[in-house]
This record gives sequence, structure tokens and C-alpha cells, in this order.
Amino acid sequence: MPVTSGTESAIRIPGTSTHFLDPNPTEGRGEGRLRYLAGGTGAPLVLLHTVRTQAEHFRHLIPLVQERYTVYALDLPGMGYSQIVPGASYEEPAMRTAVKRLLTQLDLRDVTLLGESMGAVLALTAAADLPERVRRVVAVNPYDYAGGIARSGLLARLIVPGILAPGVGPAFAKVEPRPVMRAVLSGGLVDKTALRADYLDELLKVGRRPGYPTVARAVYGNLPSLAAARPRYPEVTAPVHLIYGEQDWSRASDRQANRQLLPEADFQQVRQAGHFIALERPDVPAELLNSVG
Repeated sequence: MPVTSGTESAIRIPGTSTHFLDPNPTEGRGEGRLRYLAGGTGAPLVLLHTVRTQAEHFRHLIPLVQERYTVYALDLPGMGYSQIVPGASYEEPAMRTAVKRLLTQLDLRDVTLLGESMGAVLALTAAADLPERVRRVVAVNPYDYAGGIARSGLLARLIVPGILAPGVGPAFAKVEPRPVMRAVLSGGLVDKTALRADYLDELLKVGRRPGYPTVARAVYGNLPSLAAARPRYPEVTAPVHLIYGEQDWSRASDRQANRQLLPEADFQQVRQAGHFIALERPDVPAELLNSVG
């Protein structure tokens, strides 16, 4: 399907191109069109982004791995430039279904799934559902605990409840001042300079898409469904790598709980890194991806 100015990011990642995955007409569930970036050569690597971001979240990671992998960076349903479907669900099972659509409709096999935050949860649960297609999972700062984004800082503790509030919530979700967005995202970084101005501009641009405030409100409201999916983790049969920033929003108890659920998983904590490792330390997952067989 052709790319138009309304469905195209201003950020260019060398060696990648934009594609769209149309819904499977036989499914009949009103699933929307999904946008993804693809590029590189080698075994498939699927990248799954965080809350309120998009495929360009991996702009610094992709160039480091595309000589070894064919990369597919997905815009999750309603986010980035994926279609906004009125009344769609943004609970974990619905978003996981979108990940599985990418793998099955493109017939990807021997797949490495790498997700950050919300994407890390989806990488693990999709791997549990599709063991025959998934070779490895890299879960970066899984967002599978209560109150995570509120740990970003005072503004996040005020903004997110406002977005979810009955009555005023929808109007609140439409207001995204640049300084507020910068402050909330910076709360997930140790190196504040890792939040580039053009990426912030891109996220604000996407936030002005018709219907996007409804999506944002639904995603925030359904964050508890990510934590509810944690019991699926032990079903993953592929090797798992857990990567946490030392200053991630998760607590030590959250990390230990996942180590108990995934006792065979490799575990790594990254010094001087927060929640958005793909932005401030892309070299860490790149080194892992390029070293594994």
C-alpha cells in the first residue's frame, strides 16, 4: 500500500522502508492495518516499542544490527502510524494478537523478539503463543508491575490520572504540551540528552492524529493487563534474556519476581541507564543480538 504524508514519519532510518500489513479478511474481528519498518539481511528480528511511542523508538538500535538481522519494527495497534480502529481493545491480549499477526502473515520463522517496556511483555507472551516461530526473546525493562509510569516523576503522577479521570479524561488526553511530554519521557532516562528533539517532535505529531487521544487513554487505562499477563512467562520455551536499566522504574522486587518466573533466563543490569535503554544505551542490546547464535 502506498505511503502518504499522513502515514509517514519525518525520521528516516537508513536501510529501512515503511510497509503496511492489512487485516486478514478471514478473521473478521475488525483488526486495523499495521505499519512496520523493515530492512537489513539475515534472520528475522522483530522490535516492539514502549507505551506512547512507535517503531522509530529503535532508530539507534536498528543500524547496529541490520547487517546480521532482517529487522521488522512494528507500530503497535493505534500507535505510530498503525490504523486507529474505533472501539478497539488495547489490552494485552489484543496487542499480542497484532504481534502474532506480523509473524504469521509474513510467515516469519526463527524469529528473535526484542521488546522494551510494554513491548517486552508482548515479546514474552507472543513467544509463549508461537513457540514454533520464536527462537529467542530479549525483554528490556518489562512493564509488568503496578504504577510504573507514575515513577517517572511528579508530572507523570499528575498527568496519567488526569487522562484516565471520568468526564475530563478525554479532553485532558488531547493536551500534550511539549514541555510536559519531554519531562515525562525524560523521567525514563539517565542521560536526558538521549531524548532527541526530532523524536519528541515526531511523537507530538503522531499525538495529533484524529482519534489518537482515545488510543492514548485506552493504552494507559489497560496497563494493568500487562501485569496480569506475567503468569504466561513460564510458558516461554525459547531462550530469554532479561535486560534492566539500574535506574529503571521497576523495583528490585519486580525484577526478582521475573527471575523466579524465568529461572533459566540470562539477566543483565545496565549501569547508568533508565527505562528507555533503546534510546540511551542501544549498544547494550545490539552487542547481545550480534553475539548470540
